[in-house]
Amino acid sequence: MIEAELKARVHAPEVLMRQLDERATARVEVYRDTYYDRPDGSLDAADQELRVRTVHGADSTRTVLTFKDAAVDAVSGSKPEHETVVEDADQAHAILRGLGHVPVIAFEKRCRNYDFVARGRRMLATLVRVPEIDGTFLEVESIVEEREVSAALDDIRAVLAELSIGPEDLTRDTYTAAVTAQRG
Repeated sequence: MIEAELKARVHAPEVLMRQLDERATARVEVYRDTYYDRPDGSLDAADQELRVRTVHGADSTRTVLTFKDAAVDAVSGSKPEHETVVEDADQAHAILRGLGHVPVIAFEKRCRNYDFVARGRRMLATLVRVPEIDGTFLEVESIVEEREVSAALDDIRAVLAELSIGPEDLTRDTYTAAVTAQRG
C-alpha cells in the first residue's frame, strides 16, 4: 500500500485546528521516532526509511516498526509503507541494531490527529509540531493502492483547499533533515 500524503506549512494553526475539530475528534499524541540506516547510509541513498515510533496517547502507548520504500510520486514524495505494531520497543531497537542497522536520528513530534472520510476516502490529518524546529505543519494522508495515488493526491489537495491551504504552502522538507540541520 502507498501512503499518499501531502505536507504543508501552517500559518494560522489555531484557525486550522478549529476547522479540523469540526470534521473529527482530535487524538493528541506524542511520537518518539528513531530512524535507522545501514552503516553505509544505503537506505537513505535509496530514498528508504526504517523507523521505530513509540506513540504516547492519553490512554495508551504503542510502538510501530515502519519501513518506507522509495517514493512513487516525485512531487509529493508519497511512498509505499509497511508497518506493524511491536509489543516491546526496546526489543525492536535491539533487533534492528542486532541486524546491523544504526540509529541515525531520534526526535519527538507532538501531534493532533484527525481521522475522517472525505471524497469517499479514509484520511488522516495531523497537525505537527517538532519542538526542535520552527513552525506548525499539516500532513494529510490516505493509504491507497499504487494505481490510486494520483487520484488520492487530488482528493487530498481538495481537502487542503477547503482548509485554506494552497499549493504555495506545500513542502517536501523532512523533519529528519530539519532536526539534523538544527542540531548542526
